[in-house]
Amino acid sequence: MKVGYPCLNRSIGCTPSRTFRLASYADGRLAETLRANLDCLERILEYNRAHHLLFLRITSDLVPFASHPVCAFPWQREFAPRFAALGRFIRRQGMRISMHPDQFTLINSVDEGIFRRSAAELEYHARVLDALGLDDTARIQVHAGGVYGDKAAAVSRFCSRFELLAGAVRRRLVVENDDRLFTVADCLEISRRTGVPVLFDSFHHQLNHRGESTAAALALAAATWKKKDGPPMIDYSSQQKGARPGRHAESIDLRHFGRFIAAGSGLDFDIMLEIKDKEKSALRARRQLVKMKRIPESP
Repeated sequence: MKVGYPCLNRSIGCTPSRTFRLASYADGRLAETLRANLDCLERILEYNRAHHLLFLRITSDLVPFASHPVCAFPWQREFAPRFAALGRFIRRQGMRISMHPDQFTLINSVDEGIFRRSAAELEYHARVLDALGLDDTARIQVHAGGVYGDKAAAVSRFCSRFELLAGAVRRRLVVENDDRLFTVADCLEISRRTGVPVLFDSFHHQLNHRGESTAAALALAAATWKKKDGPPMIDYSSQQKGARPGRHAESIDLRHFGRFIAAGSGLDFDIMLEIKDKEKSALRARRQLVKMKRIPESP
């Protein structure tokens, strides 16, 4: 089991998602910003190696405006040695990487223009993972999208649009249950029709389900992952006490976490902690897993 956190490390004093205004776009500005973002990503990876945190979601903002028509800068070619070096580090340490485009990436949108922009955004994510030289266990996760008044049609549209995506995207895509519209059961139907693995989000399942227990839903989602996909990826969080329903916890609740891990007894999976204090909770979760004898003290 690999444990990780998304995008930012709050302990090291840098961000890998620096950007600038579209109106001030210039190739030189993009190159300067990307260089700084890669410097920070390298620092995050080094921190994670030192603390045995082997799962990281790389920020979607690593390369500013990469999927926008304004971007003509050949960042893959110009930064190929840097990406290759980071990829070698990732592989040497046995780390796993994922990416997660924002909520405006909608494969099943009824608007063809939104779909085209979403496809371009997904291709950018695939180019990052390809530039790092990572195999197909490095995944791009998306939500199923909108319902648009007809869930059955929305599911069918996702499945038909999936066939229009670039091969580099299709081989990395996973679909995640969300907190309002698409349950694990809905995502399992998409998986049945496309072969896309289902990423189980434990917190979303608490908020939106068809009566399945966490253990049952987790097992069903895990069964959609083939050997080439790597171990199933899981998103974990819990409700922030006293906040609106659906707000992610500021810090990990170890008793709640322990119950979730127990529900997945017998399953092998990698777990992404979607918790506000990022690496701090990831470190606490890792210590808990050592105590539970789910992982060794050091890899």
